[in-house]
Amino acid sequence: MDTLTGAIPTLDTDGVPIHLVTAEPALHLIAEAAERRPARPLAVASINLDHLHHFGRHTNPEASPAGGPVEWLNLIDGAPIAAHAKRETGQPYPKLSGSDLVVEVLRLAAARGLSVAVLGGDPAVTEPLRDRLGTEWPGARFAGHWTPPREQLATADGAAQVAEEIRAAGPDILLVCLGKPRQEQWIEQYGARSGAGVLLAFGAVVDFLAGRVARAPGWISRAGLEWAWRLMLEPRRLANRYLVQGPPAYLALRRSARPALRGAALGVPQHA
Repeated sequence: MDTLTGAIPTLDTDGVPIHLVTAEPALHLIAEAAERRPARPLAVASINLDHLHHFGRHTNPEASPAGGPVEWLNLIDGAPIAAHAKRETGQPYPKLSGSDLVVEVLRLAAARGLSVAVLGGDPAVTEPLRDRLGTEWPGARFAGHWTPPREQLATADGAAQVAEEIRAAGPDILLVCLGKPRQEQWIEQYGARSGAGVLLAFGAVVDFLAGRVARAPGWISRAGLEWAWRLMLEPRRLANRYLVQGPPAYLALRRSARPALRGAALGVPQHA
C-alpha cells in the first residue's frame, strides 16, 4: 500500500511512533494530502507527554492502531520528546507543535485556494475565527465551524452525523480541536468519512486562532516551558495533566527501547 509517510524514519516513544521530520517536508505532505484527498486521509498528531498518557504502551497497549482508515503523521511536540529523539539518534529534530504549524498550514491553504473547517471549541469563537481567516488568509475558504456537544460525539450515530455534515461542506483541511484523546479517537473512527484530505489534531489551536488564549512568549516556548505557561493560565483544567499524568509518561518515554528506530536512513527527507 502506497503511503505518504513511508519514506520518513520513525522512532518509538512508549509504543507510539514519532516521525523524524522537519517543518518543510511535513508541510509538503500536508499540502499534498489536502490537494489530493487520498482514500486514506492524512491525520496529523502532536506527540507529547499527554499523548503518551492516553496512547502509550504504559497505559494502553492497544491504543495506537496502524493501517486503519487514516494515515498518521506523528510530529514531535514538547521538549521531552525532542530530547528523546536527539538522545536516540544523535541528531536534533525540531518541535513541531500544532500551534506553530497551523499558521504555515493556513498560508499554504490561502496560496493554493484550499478550504478549511474547524471541529471543536466554543460557538462563541466562530465569528472571530471567520474574521481572522478572512483577514489574514483571504485565499482560504472558511468551510464552517462545528461545535457539537460532548454527548453527541459520545455516540456512534452522533459522531457520524457530524462527519457527514462536514463532508457536505467540502473542506480540504479539517482542524479537529476536541482535546486528547477525543480528537485522535474521532479522527481514527470518523475522519475518513469527513471527506477532508488532511485532519489536524491540534487541540487548543482553535482558541489561539480566535484570540481567546494567548500563546506563550517565544523565549518560553524555546526553553521548553510552554507547558508551565499554559498551566499558569489554566491551572484548574491542566494541573492533573501536567503534574499527575505527565511524570509517569516521562518515565515510560525514558524506558523506550533504542532498537525501535526503523525506516529510512536518519537523514531527513526533503520530500516524501
